This record gives sequence, C-alpha cells and structure tokens, in this order.
Amino acid sequence: MGKILNFSYFLIFIILISCGESKASKTKKNDKSSDRVVTIPEKKEATTASKTILFFGNSLTAGYGLDTEESFPSLIQLRIDSLNLEYTVVNAGLSGETTSGGKNRLDWVLNQKVDIFVLELGANDGLRGIPLNETRNNLQKIIDAVKKKNKETEIILAGMQIPPNMGEAYTKEFRAIFPELAAKNKLKLIPFLLDGVAGVPDLNLPDGIHPTAEGQKIVRDNVWAVIKDAL
Repeated sequence: MGKILNFSYFLIFIILISCGESKASKTKKNDKSSDRVVTIPEKKEATTASKTILFFGNSLTAGYGLDTEESFPSLIQLRIDSLNLEYTVVNAGLSGETTSGGKNRLDWVLNQKVDIFVLELGANDGLRGIPLNETRNNLQKIIDAVKKKNKETEIILAGMQIPPNMGEAYTKEFRAIFPELAAKNKLKLIPFLLDGVAGVPDLNLPDGIHPTAEGQKIVRDNVWAVIKDAL
C-alpha cells in the first residue's frame, strides 16, 4: 500500500464549507467533531521512483468528519495501489480554506516535487459571496505559481457549483469560472466534484455539505474518471 502525507496549519477560519477552528495534527484518524487535517497511517515507504499526486483543497479534500482512510484522496491511493502504480498521494486539504488562503500557503506546499496537482478550491468563496473576480484571479495565481515552480507538473482543476443563495447571476457565473480557467490554461477538468452527491441527504453528513463515506466513494469515481488518464 502507498502512503499519504497531509499538510496542516494552526489557523482560524470562519466556517461555511468546513466548520470551526482547524488545528494541524498528525494522527491516525480525524476527530469526527472537528475539522483537523491529519496524516493517514503509513502503509509502506515510497520508492525513489514514486511520483507525487497532491490534492490541494478544503474540507472536501481533507475528508471532514470522517476517518482519514475514508477521504477520496485516500480512496484514490488505494486504487492506485491495487493497480501497482508508483504514485504517492498527498492530501493537502485544509478545512475552511478559501482561494485566498490557498494562494498564501501554496509556496510551502510546493517545497516538494509534484507530478500531478489537483486543485480543489472555490466552494468556500462561493458560499461566502466573495467577489467572483477575486476567486477567479486567486485560482489563476495558484495555477501560475504551480507552473512556475515546475512546468512539467500536470494540473487538474476540480469544478464546483453552489446553491442559488447568492442569486441566479452569481451562481451561474461562479459555475462558469472552472471550465473557463481549464480552457484558458489547457487543464484537465473534473466537471463537478460533487456530481451525484450534492443534494442527496443519504450521501452527506447532517450538515448537508460534506459527503459521507459512501459519498466520498462517488467523489473518488468523479476524480478517477479524469485523473486516470494522467497516471
């Protein structure tokens, strides 16, 4: 089996997609009542030939409210291991993260060589009603920084949608940000990360936002449909 590494910080975030205060920790399980990001138990040492897939996102990537092995990056690692592919998955999900916060912590995350960079940010921006140009610009700056660090890194962008709370115009333009950026930067796009999960009560925790363990399996399949061609 592969191993998954998690990055975390001690920061305070206002909760929309994530909830409460995030505190970095390294443990075998997530505290189900918190939004801490933790490290999945090591299964084996990565080989020198192993390549790195880094999932850079918010609580959806971190697997909020679940055991770490139930998050979709962990499930991706299991599938990779079953196929005997030499890739190590890094879960750099941080609960409460916005595109602005992600932009600010990116340099530290990129201290290692990354072969595939999966960008999953923006949902918290949309739920907070952050100006769309700000979200778009932040995502573009993250993409530019990853390319500048290593032009060989393949970037995969996760599309997101939000409820119509902010009005039809805002919701429509928010949804369009992701395919537009993917086309502009010639990136692979996961059309909608939560396709088949969003709005389905049985596939979400009681908050109605974060996928259950069964929901995470569907998210894994949404991601795998796109990422498999990059492996």
